[in-house]
Amino acid sequence: MVSKLRGGSASNYDVISPSSDVATSIVRAGLAAPLDLSKIPTYTQLSLRLRDSPLVKANGQTYGVPFVWGPNPLLYDTTAFQQPPDSWSILWDPKFKGKISLWDELSSVYMAAQVLGYDKPDPSQLYHLRDAQLEAVKKKLIELKPNIRKYWSTGGELTNLFQNHEVIAAMGWPLTSNELRKLNFPIGETIPKENTTGWIDHLMVTAASPRKELAQQFLEYMVEAKTQKLVTDVTHYTPANPATSQLLTPEERKSLHLDDPDEYMKRIYFWQDVPRRAKYNEIWNEVKSAQ
Repeated sequence: MVSKLRGGSASNYDVISPSSDVATSIVRAGLAAPLDLSKIPTYTQLSLRLRDSPLVKANGQTYGVPFVWGPNPLLYDTTAFQQPPDSWSILWDPKFKGKISLWDELSSVYMAAQVLGYDKPDPSQLYHLRDAQLEAVKKKLIELKPNIRKYWSTGGELTNLFQNHEVIAAMGWPLTSNELRKLNFPIGETIPKENTTGWIDHLMVTAASPRKELAQQFLEYMVEAKTQKLVTDVTHYTPANPATSQLLTPEERKSLHLDDPDEYMKRIYFWQDVPRRAKYNEIWNEVKSAQ
């Protein structure tokens, strides 16, 4: 996304939806336009914790509107476990050889760092790991490789891995859980005792957009409660607008954790800017290429 915005085709994009670990670098690079919040009146309805995020603010201006959010939970086939797993460490259990999947993304680095306790006492340390810590994370993830069936890239790919009984546990998305439930697959979803990382997808207007007024109208539409409900019906991601709760059934509110979102958010370490992203990517690529 960043390379496209920096390239000559940047004006082809009016609105982007970067996750919280990339949004800051987009703002820092001058690739997003500051928003006129008077043109987005629904902004004041959005979750205070989400809209007060410093990730999309600079020089007293706001560059992003929180859209949806959620965790990277531990997904599991309920028929394969007598008790719901309560720790990421179960992924390393030798009896699950060839039955585990991880996301082909830096979230897997964060998760291994949590297993090693590098989020204590400050969870933001996950995004500022030192070289020695990254080497320990790499070693831990390489130890997991015998259990890995496949590193997944898309939600549909992970859905298929579960549906075809190729894997029994994985780091996943709420979208995957939702799709598998629709297929009557016995999927379980939990945040382990180590907690997990997660994302806030922001909507931003590109600096190169020639249609900034129209783009801001689109942002307003996308964060209105009625639109947020349509989005969550499909994705099962949690809406940034708490007023969406009024349009949901009690069961839907509970499954989206809108019955107590503040308590649920305490278990999610939302992604932050990773100053040494290139080094993290290097470590992750070394894990994948290791024999």
